[in-house]
Amino acid sequence: MQSSSFSPNDHTTLPDHPGVYKYFNEEDELIYVGKAKSLKKRVGSYFNKSVGFNLKTRKMVKEIRRIEITLVNSEFDALLLENNLIKKSQPKYNILLRDDKTYPYLLLTKEHFPRIFPTRNLVPRKGTYYGPFASVKAMNNVLDLIRELFTVRTCNLDLSPYKIAEGKYKVCLEYHIGNCQAPCVGLQNEEDYMRDLEHAKHILKGNLGIAKAYFKQEMQALAEKLEFEKAHKLKEKLDLLEKYQAKSLVASPSINNLDVCTIVSDEKNAYVNYMRVKNGSLITSKNVELKKKLDESDEQLLLTALIRLQDQFQSDAEEVLLNIELTEAIEGLNVFMPKIGDKKKLIELSLKNALYYKKEKALLLGLNQDKKDRVIRQLQQDLTLPEIPDHIECFDNSNIQGTNPVASMVCFLNGKPAVKEYRHYHIKTVVGPDDFASMKEVVGRRYKRLLDEGKPMPKLVVIDGGKGQLSSAVEALKELGVYGKMPIIGIAKRLEEIYFPGDSYPIHIDKKSESLRLLQRIRDEAHRFAITFHRNVRSKNAFGTQLTAIPGIGKTTADALLSQFKSVKKISLASEEELAKVIGSRRAKALIEWRDKNKGA
Repeated sequence: MQSSSFSPNDHTTLPDHPGVYKYFNEEDELIYVGKAKSLKKRVGSYFNKSVGFNLKTRKMVKEIRRIEITLVNSEFDALLLENNLIKKSQPKYNILLRDDKTYPYLLLTKEHFPRIFPTRNLVPRKGTYYGPFASVKAMNNVLDLIRELFTVRTCNLDLSPYKIAEGKYKVCLEYHIGNCQAPCVGLQNEEDYMRDLEHAKHILKGNLGIAKAYFKQEMQALAEKLEFEKAHKLKEKLDLLEKYQAKSLVASPSINNLDVCTIVSDEKNAYVNYMRVKNGSLITSKNVELKKKLDESDEQLLLTALIRLQDQFQSDAEEVLLNIELTEAIEGLNVFMPKIGDKKKLIELSLKNALYYKKEKALLLGLNQDKKDRVIRQLQQDLTLPEIPDHIECFDNSNIQGTNPVASMVCFLNGKPAVKEYRHYHIKTVVGPDDFASMKEVVGRRYKRLLDEGKPMPKLVVIDGGKGQLSSAVEALKELGVYGKMPIIGIAKRLEEIYFPGDSYPIHIDKKSESLRLLQRIRDEAHRFAITFHRNVRSKNAFGTQLTAIPGIGKTTADALLSQFKSVKKISLASEEELAKVIGSRRAKALIEWRDKNKGA
């Protein structure tokens, strides 16, 4: 494989060859990874203005500043490389599987007389990992089966030959109840132990047929020697193995080593079911949800999910069954859409799981929505409001010892933060630390603006503070002529008391009530937003004062620097040329000299 870098203007020079392309933004951050059968055609399509991409795709294209490509031998190799890059970097415009679980594995250790035990931590040097298993129950079923069929040790002793020869170990209970043959005291040699372990490996891989054939062969050999008691024990193990296989049988045993992957989708999400089948037995079943980022097709989503799930579950499937046809065959990926027979039944079973998963997600979303509705309905009841408070706005002031007074307003819609509606306010008309007058100013400014723009008023206004702040906010509403048209309350921090205008006595909502927790969350969010803004203003003003102390630099120049570089750190790291573009050569030189002189001070 070879990698090259291009600018977006050079996309016409890309090779007509399979590969992976990476898009980087102005900060050289990886924002998208894609694969292509022809890099020239695929990448070129993003910059062809006649192509009808959606808004998200057009937004992504505007951000592209650099393109990096990697050539591979086939489209299937491109799919694998794309998967690895997305998994590693998680670019913001790529599809991500919604799955935050840590799956269990069975570890076959690298040591004398290897052990098999469950783990969720993958450390390759420790041994061979089998899985991941979709559930702990599925993993335990396999582990219990192996321990009933074979005498695999469960202790963590060091069974190096010289350790066993020292004779310091004693047999344990597992030996006495027949679960171990005591290799720790030399009663079983490593060759016999490893013979059993080889068959255990086949079971871990889902190849039950090999283990069954071994037990049948050994049982017949013992019967011919007239060792019927030993033959009967093997018969019991064979029955156990066949019983286990019968439980997981979903198709004809002749169907061997294939994956099944099906998809159903809606406008925003896709739901995929993935199954692994060996000897007709279902050994893995997994549902995942994918959120559409750039209006991807079901084919794109299904291929993305398939490659990632095969990688995650270490699949070696010879064939993959899908419920949709691919527009083009992918060399190296053997996919098939069956129309009849057992394979068609497997597709139907997988699709049933995908549809159920979609329905389950929709139900959960509905329950969450019901909970939100329940909370704001409870708030309506607790405060005896005329309407459901599905639009709440909360105000808070912030100043420290009277410096840099600011205020904030946060907005919650249907019980959730509407961050785009949050507002910051510099206090303009109040001199000194006067919380009451500051509250009156910002409430008046907010609702005068809404009236002028003809926008809807909130269903509830919350003032962070007691009766004094609430009275000041009420004065602002009265001056605007909107008092009484929307409910307004104050919430005092100390005892979480709720005050209504004109009422000397507060009301108390049950401390365990969801509606009080919602009010507390809104109040805390307004406080956090105000404090953060105040900290930023204080920092900028402090640095601005330092800047204006430099000969030749006044407030306008300081504001221009802060506007361009956004932070003190970036100004301190800027070169003289970068500074000169904003404030001119003379002032830039003065700033550099001052900065060098005061470095480390």
